Amino acid sequence: MNTADLIVERLTKAFAPESIEVIDDSDKHRGHAGAAAGGGHFRVRLVSAAFEGLNQLERHRRVYAALAEEMTARIHALSIKAVSPAENPGDDN
Repeated sequence: MNTADLIVERLTKAFAPESIEVIDDSDKHRGHAGAAAGGGHFRVRLVSAAFEGLNQLERHRRVYAALAEEMTARIHALSIKAVSPAENPGDDN
């Protein structure tokens, strides 16, 4: 399973999101030390009721916790946009 698919699987299990998007930006970081092994730069956009009432820091902490194993082995950089359904303004990436 590739890393993007694994991220989707782990975050879906952890947050039961209404929507999830994972974008592999590794190709934009060629030559960067963190990309030397062939990747590891991702953007995640996640809409889940699990984020209701949580501030941005706590949302990010929970996403990192759900991806803890991947953060040490497969992910070098992760950009996170995590919102509740009430905050979801639509497709604004």
